[in-house]
Amino acid sequence: MSYRDWLEIVINIAQEAGQLIKEGASKEFNVSYKGPVDLVTSVDLASQRLIKRRLASAFPTHQIIAEESGNVAATKQYAWIVDPLDGTTNFAHKFPIFSVSIALKTNNQIVLGVVHEINFAETFWAIKGEGAWLNGKKIKTSQINDLDKALLATGFPYNLRNNYQPVMKLFSSFALKTQGIRRAGAATIDLCYVACGRLDGFWELGLKPWDMAAGSLIVEEAGGKVSRFDGSPLNLWHPEIVASNNILHQQMLEIISQAK
Repeated sequence: MSYRDWLEIVINIAQEAGQLIKEGASKEFNVSYKGPVDLVTSVDLASQRLIKRRLASAFPTHQIIAEESGNVAATKQYAWIVDPLDGTTNFAHKFPIFSVSIALKTNNQIVLGVVHEINFAETFWAIKGEGAWLNGKKIKTSQINDLDKALLATGFPYNLRNNYQPVMKLFSSFALKTQGIRRAGAATIDLCYVACGRLDGFWELGLKPWDMAAGSLIVEEAGGKVSRFDGSPLNLWHPEIVASNNILHQQMLEIISQAK
């Protein structure tokens, strides 16, 4: 089977999980806390069970790394990196921005990524070297070349209360240099919005591999760029990312460097 065959399977899995989540949003669900503000719902767990079951059936020799499993080390040739419900806080408050994200890692790189945004029924995907797509139409990043005219997005880490100053200093620096900043609460969607040109750039601290894996590939395949805050290559196991339309990347890195 080719990655194209695998992609079709994964899109179906992500959309099936999305339907489960959409139905779960209209019912009562349990909420528990992993930290002071970091929550998980029974719907997250149900989505994860579904995705892991489907992936294990389709790819029995592959590893599955999922947010609610606590396993973050990729030890096999093929590892699926799964966020069963990105934007859990949004979901719990019925704020309609949340998604399912599934990516495939092999040879130390992401080669396939799918993000299914549930409420608008938008499925983003990419295969390394084959471009990025939204509901069957090819997507490209924006052509904005000046931060003053750029719309960016960010998110705040769950430990914000213990790490307030550097996060807010960076936010303030960008706020004074851009046309606007959005804070939607789902990094997977922010990355896809950079990929399709709705946003011109995105940065965030405190992320996990499943927050970045699929979306980072989709950005790159749409013509954008991703990196760490110092401009070095993105490391999914290092909790920071800068994503852009490529044109603005150096300008964003300079703002980050000056804000330190």
